[in-house]
Amino acid sequence: MLEFMPLVLFALICAVLMLGFPVALTLAGTSLAFAGLGMGLESLGIAANFDASFLSALPNRLYGIMTNQTLLAVPLFVLMGVLLEKSKVAETLLDAMALLFGSLRGGLGISVTLVGMLLAASTGIVGATVVTMGLLSLPTMLKRGYSPSLATGTICATGTLGQIIPPSIALVLLGDVLSSAYQQAQLTMGIWSPKTVSVGDLFIGALVPGLILVVLYIAYVAFIAWLKPESAPPADRQELMAELNHQGSLFSLLLKGLVPPLVLIVTVLGSILGGFATPTEASAVGAFGALVLALAYRKLDFATLRDVVRSTTHVTTMVFLILIGAALFSLVFRAYGGEQLVKELFVNMPGGVVGATIIVMLVIFLLGFILDFIEITFVVVPIVGPVLLAMGLDPIWLGIMIAINLQTSFLTPPFGFALFYLRGVAPESVPTTAIYRGVIPFIVLQLCMLMALAFVPELATWLPAQFK
Repeated sequence: MLEFMPLVLFALICAVLMLGFPVALTLAGTSLAFAGLGMGLESLGIAANFDASFLSALPNRLYGIMTNQTLLAVPLFVLMGVLLEKSKVAETLLDAMALLFGSLRGGLGISVTLVGMLLAASTGIVGATVVTMGLLSLPTMLKRGYSPSLATGTICATGTLGQIIPPSIALVLLGDVLSSAYQQAQLTMGIWSPKTVSVGDLFIGALVPGLILVVLYIAYVAFIAWLKPESAPPADRQELMAELNHQGSLFSLLLKGLVPPLVLIVTVLGSILGGFATPTEASAVGAFGALVLALAYRKLDFATLRDVVRSTTHVTTMVFLILIGAALFSLVFRAYGGEQLVKELFVNMPGGVVGATIIVMLVIFLLGFILDFIEITFVVVPIVGPVLLAMGLDPIWLGIMIAINLQTSFLTPPFGFALFYLRGVAPESVPTTAIYRGVIPFIVLQLCMLMALAFVPELATWLPAQFK
């Protein structure tokens, strides 16, 4: 029984998290209790296979977290996203896109998808995108005769694009964790090179899969509009003209709503892709640009700035506290020999690296029902990442697969986080079953994307190789 203590530790942490206890305190508290148990059993002469020397690395780990330049991008990207949310960029964008595509069947659904994509690239936060799009677009779609299932499914699916479209907070955190896992895998294989997994590589690798998903969403909405015209009717032309007269010319609306955020996104991503700036430096440019946009839209006053800083501080402290708890968990897990146990389980698994990858993806998918992406990134990936990378998987491909996998689990009924976010802001007239029915086709599309990545890894690895 004692040799399975690492798995008991992992299972107990998942159980305590399901009870609703804070993530950081759960990770740190449970790990400290198991560390005390291990040292107690060792002192009593009971073989617990506990190597307390691993705990001596804790001060260096904590210092490394607090001085990690890559993680500095987290508060800056969060600040950028919250500023854009408060400056009503999404509202102006949606008005512009609705007027541009509104006369087409399914045009409003296409507009929502495109705005959700731009908002995902701006905020990088799934919850913020789903809630914002739900408040802004769902009442309009229902008013114009859209099927509740199609409307809610489109909003939920486009909201989760923040998980994969850069600059995504999830990719920033995954890049840092996978970089450590890759170095650990190299040491396990008895080799060493200065090569690491950069956040920029993950950003570049996520571009093609993310854009393919957007095209698939738009194609599905257009197909439903053609197959069932009553589910996605075009807007009334007179109503559109009246709205256009109220808003001003279409050109001025596009200039005001589309160009500024698009320039900001292109500047941030372009500086990374062109090698002019690291993701951390680009995040500072993005935060400053979002501040300028908020001032230009006259949406920034002292009260708004206070809310923005408070929200940014809240998210940042949560991330770093979880990081500290995860570092302690990782050390205790390894002190019990968990790394070797996982390696033996994977090596002896039928199907080799393919079987191990399928099992890991299935476990991450199921955990996505009960845990947030931050918890999975800091708890699960450090355990399985080094073993899978040592078995020969490409770190960029693995990171993109994990990101899309989590994106899919956030959509899957009955526990998907995106469903909960939308249910909280949707009118009572929209039944929960309609939301569940609406997301199923998009789940199928995302699973197809996962399968395509599994069979054609170059979808994620080709572009980073070209930039190098």
